Formats: sequence, structure tokens, C-alpha cells
Amino acid sequence: MSPFLGAYLIRHGETAWSLTGQHTGRTDLGLTPDGEHQARELAPRLASQPFSEVWVSPLGRARQTCELAGLGRESRVEPDLAEWNYGEFEGRRSVDIRLEYPDWVIWRDGCPGGETPLEVSDRADRLIERLCKVTGMIALFSHGQFGSALAARWIGLPVLDGQHFALHPASISILGLDAHHLPTRVIALWNEVTPARRERSAHEPASEPPTEPVPVTGASER
Repeated sequence: MSPFLGAYLIRHGETAWSLTGQHTGRTDLGLTPDGEHQARELAPRLASQPFSEVWVSPLGRARQTCELAGLGRESRVEPDLAEWNYGEFEGRRSVDIRLEYPDWVIWRDGCPGGETPLEVSDRADRLIERLCKVTGMIALFSHGQFGSALAARWIGLPVLDGQHFALHPASISILGLDAHHLPTRVIALWNEVTPARRERSAHEPASEPPTEPVPVTGASER
């Protein structure tokens, strides 16, 4: 059988809270109608790639995306693909949290009653260790912030650097290996959305500009 070839990382489709920017950790929201459409649009793209295994987060929005993308029958639940546990900050927006904690940065500080960056890093490393024992190409259905943390750890960066890896709903990324410099890990593709979604976005009114990034100093956590 082929050795490990890489992992397709698929973020779940749109939910009501991804639209409003609310932290959605263990709250088990389903997809919006647009999110369901986004997930179905993934099917032709994923059908072109044979997968030896399909792993999916236990949360409903990821499992629903996997089903609608046509890979539900082959999937198995992988608890380590769950989203960051936001603890007391579950359901809150970053902009509102910073009214109370002005210097708070999740990638550095974690969440009270939830996971720390070190715990997320350890979870990502544990998953990566198992991934590299799989033969062929694997599909992973996961979430926005954990997916970004996983990508950072894949290439040896601290979880803190995950803040620079934006992941859109129902996007595809590939965690791969440099064929000319094995076993160097690379990000072979990042945050790809379907051509139909790119076309729709080009004709949509411009959204409000994002808030300024929060400067971060120190990177003691992985």
C-alpha cells in the first residue's frame, strides 16, 4: 500500500454563529441552508480524490458537512478533531470579550473553563502522530480554529501562529509532504473554496472591514 500521502482538511459549512462571529466550540449547531449548499458543492471536488480513510469531528456541523459532501459512509468519528473548547467564552464574540478583557488573545490565553493553547497543541500533535501512520490520502472534517492550530503544528509552528491561518466555512486545505525533501511537512493548499462560491463572492457587496488584529507578544505556549 502507498505510504502516507497527506490530509485534506475540510472545515464545516456555514452556521448561524459563524455568520455572527460567536465562538462555537462544543455547542452542537447545525448548518444554515447556505451552509448545506456549501457542503454539497464540495462533493465533486472530493470525489476526484480517493481517500484511504475519512475522519470527522464528533460535532454535528462537521458530520453534516461530511455527509452532504458525499463521504459520510466511509467516515469514522475522531474526537481529537473537535473544535477548541471555549469554556466560559462559548457563544461570545471576540469583540465583546475584549470589552471585559482588553488584552485577551485566544491563541495565547485560551479560555477560562475551556482549553489552553498548550492543551490544543498537545491534541493537534497527538492527532498528527496518528495521521502519519495512515497509508494513502486521508480526509479530515473539522473546524475553523482547531483546523488553523492543526496546520500550524503540522509545519512545526506554535499554536500562537494559527491566528495567521484563516479558514473559510466549507473550505479545503491540504496538509502534505515535500516530495523532494521528505519528510518535510508543507501546506500544499490552503483555504480553497469552490469556483461557484468565488464567483458568487465576486458579485456580493463588500462586507465591513475586519477589526484590527490584536498585537501579540511572547510565544511561550505551543
